[in-house]
Amino acid sequence: MTYITALRRYTAKRIEEIRNADILVGIPCYNNEKTISHVIQMVTHGLNKHYRDFRNVIFIADGGSTDDTRETAQEFQVKPWQEKVVSIYRGPAGKGTALRSVFEAARTLQVRACAVVDADLRSITSDWIQYLLDPVIDKGYQFVAPVYMRHKYDATITNNIVYNVTRALYGKRIRQPIGGDFAFSKEVAKFYTEQDVWDTDVARYGIDIWMTTSAITQNFKLCQSNLGVKTHDAKDPGQHLGPMFRQVVYILFALMERFENYWKPVRGSEPVETFGHRNSIEPEAVSVDLDGMIEKFKTGFHQFSSLWKEIFCADCFSEIQKASKLGAKEFHLPTLVWVQILYELAATFHAWKRNRFKIIEVVTPLYYGRVASFVRETWDITTDAAEKVVEEQALLFEQKKDYLFKVWDEKSRA
Repeated sequence: MTYITALRRYTAKRIEEIRNADILVGIPCYNNEKTISHVIQMVTHGLNKHYRDFRNVIFIADGGSTDDTRETAQEFQVKPWQEKVVSIYRGPAGKGTALRSVFEAARTLQVRACAVVDADLRSITSDWIQYLLDPVIDKGYQFVAPVYMRHKYDATITNNIVYNVTRALYGKRIRQPIGGDFAFSKEVAKFYTEQDVWDTDVARYGIDIWMTTSAITQNFKLCQSNLGVKTHDAKDPGQHLGPMFRQVVYILFALMERFENYWKPVRGSEPVETFGHRNSIEPEAVSVDLDGMIEKFKTGFHQFSSLWKEIFCADCFSEIQKASKLGAKEFHLPTLVWVQILYELAATFHAWKRNRFKIIEVVTPLYYGRVASFVRETWDITTDAAEKVVEEQALLFEQKKDYLFKVWDEKSRA
């Protein structure tokens, strides 16, 4: 079924009654009853502290929670001069559809600026609202991405895949392309609502990387804002992140095809303006099961090595084979091999037009292998020092971009 709007009739009517606003803060949520009150509290305090003279709307976009998320949000008292709307969105289940409803509300209300924050945040402060919105309201930026202090083993998909590929492809050093907490202008909200992606996987799970990539490729004025430490419902990369790896990589590669004409001429990268001060607090530790990840990698090798041999070049496969024989103490999957793996995988995805999700599924164990290697490499160093390892890796992705061109064209011809 195609939905022409994500707003239900009662929500659209409520938005029309409000008529217009200066600022809208959207909170997409699903089964977040334990954290939603804290997030709303910080949003209402932040708006009161920094934007009391503006017309403010807090918009909770719920995905049909089966706990008491909506009731908790409904009962929470915001400041009397602020508006609060609690809605259930229409359309495919997922954060993307929730944000579509936020974009539509922002467009209808003709807001000057809109921010979105995740509903599972435990470290959000009232100042996050200012850090996100100020660049749009006071400095004329159209899209604001977050920069967080995160534990070295939080955000392994960002650190090992998304940051590297996005930076190498599009030439902008946006550190958290799938950060979850963004701000943007009404022009950007209008652009998002008009795109024909709402019946695709973007609406289910690819919204963050789609928003960032669209902002870059449409040449909107971009910046980043330091939000400090991010603490949320973190997941052990060995236990929970396989499905997220498959989903994010699928969208990342689909966007590569869509914006091929944009990224092919891009060489190198440039920093984007970053506001706020970076602190050096060590974030809450994320535990990892190193042995478990190596075991998943080795099991994957036994199951899929014949397929991997077809997908990857001989040198690359040889290194994977070598890693499959290593124990936890000496385990290593070199960064250069990881660059080759991702670029060859992207080229295979591009050339292979059927059942593409399956390709990503069979290489998921390689992600566990790379994260295990990163964990071993950074085991005895601080999160700050691990950040230098991430930056070195990102630079290597840039330097080897010609390899992507080579395999992209070769596999397309084959």
